[in-house]
Amino acid sequence: AGRHRHCPRRRRDFDAMLNEEGQNVDLYIPRKCSWTNRLISAKDHSAIQLNVGHLDENGVYTGKFSTFAVSGAVRARGESDSGLDHLWQKKKASLN
Repeated sequence: AGRHRHCPRRRRDFDAMLNEEGQNVDLYIPRKCSWTNRLISAKDHSAIQLNVGHLDENGVYTGKFSTFAVSGAVRARGESDSGLDHLWQKKKASLN
């Protein structure tokens, strides 16, 4: 935090840049790892984002989905499979 103290270009407020219609026009929106809650940097090229479709009781896609992001560090440790399984089970329980 201290290295940007005197940099005038540093963005100090966390308000999104919005156009006249109220749509977000920021060029980069940082993601957080769904498993560790750490920010995923723009240089983390091994990070993934996964959309998991919701199904009805007949197994038909409902048009809704849940999005999960996993950092490259979690993938490198081999924890992404168990992490995504845990996250999905928790999300599935909250949907019902």
